[in-house]
Amino acid sequence: MKTTFLIASFLTAGFVLSGCASVTRGMSEKVKIYASPEDAEISTDIGMTCSSSPCTLKVSRKEKFNVTVSKEGYKTQKVHVTTEVAGSGAAAMAGNALIGGVIGVGVDAYTGAMLNHKPNPVLVELKPINPANPNTPAGDLSHIRKEYEEAEKAHQENVLRRGGGV
Repeated sequence: MKTTFLIASFLTAGFVLSGCASVTRGMSEKVKIYASPEDAEISTDIGMTCSSSPCTLKVSRKEKFNVTVSKEGYKTQKVHVTTEVAGSGAAAMAGNALIGGVIGVGVDAYTGAMLNHKPNPVLVELKPINPANPNTPAGDLSHIRKEYEEAEKAHQENVLRRGGGV
């Protein structure tokens, strides 16, 4: 009886601990979309829409999709959002291989928990059909790009500092 209980306990613990990335990262991710001009229509081919920019969509980590941004007087633009294995997702997957074994790796692969969407954020600057028309200025997200570049630079410096590289 004790042996059966121990085996059941270990199997249960294996199932619970095996989905490390599923537990720590979740099976969905927030994808932020910026469009300029801000009142452009934002839609996806997975049925999600936004009424204004910026907007945030909660999407399954496994889901690849297209974002379409349109506005009267502007050329419609599409951006393909794909997935890639994230650094923390790969670390969680490696942990699964050691702790959870094949089951943990399988759970994370099935749920997509080790994936991130790319690009995220999605930045779309609409181009006017008639550039000479003063009522349709070109979209400009340079200030958003700069914010994200500075945040990424600070993150990389922090990683190097923690790792002893700086």
